[in-house]
Amino acid sequence: MLGLFIGNKNYSSWSLRPWILMKQLSIPFDEHLVPFGSVGCEPAFKRFSPTGRVPCLIDGERTVWDSLAITEYLAEADHRVWPSDPGARAWARCAAAEMHSGFHHIRDACTMNCGLRVQVHQWSDALVQEWKRIDELWCAGLSQYGGPYLAGTAFTAADAFFAPVAFRVQSYAPSLTSDANAYAARLLALPHMREWYTSALAEHWRDEAHEAEARASGSWIQDLRASAS
Repeated sequence: MLGLFIGNKNYSSWSLRPWILMKQLSIPFDEHLVPFGSVGCEPAFKRFSPTGRVPCLIDGERTVWDSLAITEYLAEADHRVWPSDPGARAWARCAAAEMHSGFHHIRDACTMNCGLRVQVHQWSDALVQEWKRIDELWCAGLSQYGGPYLAGTAFTAADAFFAPVAFRVQSYAPSLTSDANAYAARLLALPHMREWYTSALAEHWRDEAHEAEARASGSWIQDLRASAS
């Protein structure tokens, strides 16, 4: 059985990517959640991940770290990870890679914190441009491949890589077109996304570094999370 090590569901956008992909494709795995900010969490992370970070996939004696590497590892055994059409597959890989390596202003100014609703202090030009690129990318995929997912009728890794962005849309309400908002809502409505969200809200852990990022983003309109332990 595959083992997937993840961080807090409220914070860990990187963990969500392989988790939702495996859930949506019904790839069996054991979930191991190690919270950020817990006593000795860094040494705990190093026990399973050479980088001391999540996510990390364990397959017997093999250790696969980094969400993109995990995705490609899964794709070697399951053709559903990427679209079957070569053109759609190339587009999906480009979209996932762009998300994996870019959008640094969104990461910094709109950090993932599933339980918060935030009024952003300042929409810098750079931040607005990145949200415009998200919108453009989503609409291009939906238009070119017909939806309801980014590269066609089936959920693939491209959608998994943008699943954390859907939670950011929910938390920060950036200005998006109706088609982009509808796609984000479609992701949020998936049963496994709702499962992740419910678990995220129920978490009692708080990690000050992640909390500070959210405070720097703007004014908290709502905090829907369970009380901190």
